[in-house]
Amino acid sequence: MLRRRLFGSCLVIAMAVGGVADAHHGWGSYDAARKFSITSAIEKVEWQNPHVLVVMSYQDKAWDAVLAPPFRMSTRGLDADMLKPGTTITVEGYPSTRSGTEMRAERLIAAGRTYELR
Repeated sequence: MLRRRLFGSCLVIAMAVGGVADAHHGWGSYDAARKFSITSAIEKVEWQNPHVLVVMSYQDKAWDAVLAPPFRMSTRGLDADMLKPGTTITVEGYPSTRSGTEMRAERLIAAGRTYELR
């Protein structure tokens, strides 16, 4: 009985950790040769691990801008209260090679201040 519980517990933990690892991705799926920027009001913010995500309008489409992890955002001087829907920001980065409406943001400009996200 103890062996079954131990096995079941290990299985649940492995599945949970595997799901988190699967959700995180490398930066190889972004085209670093095609740098561009978006200036728009934020439509939606997801302040969570593994990366903060903001949704902005660009060329009449909703674009996902993948930012740094929440911890790095905070160490760079950004917090969740600064990035709310309706706030106009500029993000500079690289388009995804997998999604036509996603970018990896390297830099963010908010309230006249530039934040390096690397």
